[in-house]
Amino acid sequence: MFWAWTCLVLFPSLTLMAAGNLPPWQSMCWLTVATLAGCKAATWTLIDPQLATRARRLGYWFGWPGMDPIGFLLAPKSADARPSRGQWLEAAALTALGAALIWGAVRSLTWWPDLASWVAMAGLIFAGHFGALELLSCAWRSQGIMARPLMDHPWNAANLADFWGRRWNTAFRDLAYRLVLIPVMRRAGPTAGLAAVFLFSGLVHDFVISVSARGGYGLPTLYFLIQAAGTLLQRSAISKRLRLESGWRGWAVAMIVVFAPAGLLFHEPWRHNVILPLMRAIGAM
Repeated sequence: MFWAWTCLVLFPSLTLMAAGNLPPWQSMCWLTVATLAGCKAATWTLIDPQLATRARRLGYWFGWPGMDPIGFLLAPKSADARPSRGQWLEAAALTALGAALIWGAVRSLTWWPDLASWVAMAGLIFAGHFGALELLSCAWRSQGIMARPLMDHPWNAANLADFWGRRWNTAFRDLAYRLVLIPVMRRAGPTAGLAAVFLFSGLVHDFVISVSARGGYGLPTLYFLIQAAGTLLQRSAISKRLRLESGWRGWAVAMIVVFAPAGLLFHEPWRHNVILPLMRAIGAM
């Protein structure tokens, strides 16, 4: 565990010193890559990678952002992992939707920069998280390798715990489960473990978002602390009596808590100092 945390901290810290003088959107790219590399290295210390083939080791490092080394590296190939035609089509459609938002809708909103920045964020999420990463998952699974989709239809979440624990960015979930939740839960109980996971998530997002934007420090962490509070509240006895933990009520509460404070996560310095210059750099504005 010591070496896992050393890797997790060392990679981004070294990159921060090198990326500090770059334009904000370039700093964001470097910090994202460095954070991903640190997370990869952290998971690498939790298994014996020599048990996997060289091809899979290279694929895990350079061809797949997931954080489940046991499934990707060590699980035997299986025909059951292969994606359906519908999964391919859904991923392609979401990629196209994201591209249309970025190179279509954003371009038409240059007169309203704030709205353009939100549309650009939506486009990046659809094209990247729901589109390209799903296509990559399909490509690996078509070869029988267990590269589970990183997004599992989060809009169908039954509640906040379902949204963050099973449906949104399972790569980060896998990492936080091994490095944060289990160690803290063993020492301080499940409530402290859950709070620690959301605090960890907030600090990581603050590092990538606020540091690259040179502003908005602490707001992403506050966003994830709100998610922790909402998750604990939705699990409470009062919530169960009001039936707020499942059904349409559970879904509605989850969507409100996730999206209402989104301005804290994707704060104005990030949108204006990073996202809009990125859009100009790729010819979307």
